[in-house]
Amino acid sequence: MLRKSFQKQYFIVDGDKVQPKAKKMEEIPDCCIKCPGCGETFLEEDVKKNLMVCKKCNKHMFITSEQRLEDLFDDGEYQLLFADISTKNPLDFPGYEEKVQAYQKKSGLNEAVSIARGNIDRMGALVGVMDSRFMMGSMGSVVGEKITRAAELAVVERLPLILFTASGGARMQEGIISLMQMAKTSAALGRLESEKLPFFIVLTHPTTGGVTASFAMLGDIILSEPGALIGFAGPRVIEQTIKQKLPEGFQSAEFQLEKGFVDAIVDRAEMKKTLGSLLRMHGGEPNEHIG
Repeated sequence: MLRKSFQKQYFIVDGDKVQPKAKKMEEIPDCCIKCPGCGETFLEEDVKKNLMVCKKCNKHMFITSEQRLEDLFDDGEYQLLFADISTKNPLDFPGYEEKVQAYQKKSGLNEAVSIARGNIDRMGALVGVMDSRFMMGSMGSVVGEKITRAAELAVVERLPLILFTASGGARMQEGIISLMQMAKTSAALGRLESEKLPFFIVLTHPTTGGVTASFAMLGDIILSEPGALIGFAGPRVIEQTIKQKLPEGFQSAEFQLEKGFVDAIVDRAEMKKTLGSLLRMHGGEPNEHIG
């Protein structure tokens, strides 16, 4: 079987590129993945072994929440929490239930965030991972509820909390109820600060909208993967609003690091080691019994 990839072809007029004249169809075997960064094609098995990071250009490609949790926790072992919370249709938005069910079937996920308990470098932690396969990681009432419950459980069990963000923002099908999750999650996470419990954020591509405007920027330490898009509105929307061209690399993780919104950029291969070091620096202790 072959995958189909499309590349833009341009007219060249006086040495300048103009509007694309056509799209050329490129065939890629099903066993391969084409890097969206450098365009090289690799065996899918090899890319997965490298944590979905391109060996040539270090492009951090999409990784599922399941693979991220497996790679993060010791021996790939963890316990999923709050997996039975189901999404309702509070505003009777047409077709919303059917859309949620379709995404559940396609992604194998219950919702756009998974909460898990396990050991990272032998230290107990609660981890939340957002997954853009489910409605682009949009935040609705269930996403907000699961993150809130994770924060509350962290207080009860005296555990650090780590959240990996990936989101297109608030979920429009839930309207104001979705926007309310910004305040709800922020208030719950505020308890971690008052209880002096560590809360770390890892921003992945993309982290935008209401998630950026709430819990994604509340971490004691904010890490990011290389090249992640981080912002509220997208660059195209901003350019159309202010009628100006934005700087090169605007809203990238590297841009946000330079401006002080991100504390460090960490390669995916180093993420577990980095988080383990942070847990120890913030008072974490070995825990052989959690999981």
